[in-house]
Amino acid sequence: MPSETIGVIATRYATALFELADSSSSLDQVAGDLNALKAMIRESVDLRRLIGSPVLSRTEQGRAIAALAAKAGFTELTTKFLGLAAQNRRLFTLPGVIDAYLGRLAARRGEMSATVASAVALTPAQQDALVSTMKTAFGGNVAVEVKVDPSLLGGLVVQVGSRMVDSSLKTKLQHLKLAMKGVG
Repeated sequence: MPSETIGVIATRYATALFELADSSSSLDQVAGDLNALKAMIRESVDLRRLIGSPVLSRTEQGRAIAALAAKAGFTELTTKFLGLAAQNRRLFTLPGVIDAYLGRLAARRGEMSATVASAVALTPAQQDALVSTMKTAFGGNVAVEVKVDPSLLGGLVVQVGSRMVDSSLKTKLQHLKLAMKGVG
């Protein structure tokens, strides 16, 4: 399935979930569930295999995702939503659904969302300083998602909307390598 189609499906599912969560005053609870699910997807090869597998039946995917939701303590709305996604063979859209839902929630709150990649995990003090700096730079609330990417070697890659600041050591070394090719 083309990625544009997946994006459209994910947006539709996210919109429906957002509206249900809004009408039941559970936007934050569902967001907490989705953030936890996003972390699980990122960390578990087996979960990525489960949601992306065309081989597993609807029933198998439904049982597995229901067990995961129960073990994680997800809200009833999130659990039912995941069951519906499994029943409709749409679990593969979950990463897009999560991003679309969280983006819509951030927009509702007047927040900007930012992704920060660093070579090592940031301490809570470093994360607080980063959020504070970004609030000042972008003039408002900034919801920050921090990822660890050891390939960066050092420094940060910050993306806010369409803006990206790459101060990673990896990129600096690549620029130096390109500059060195011209010498000689």
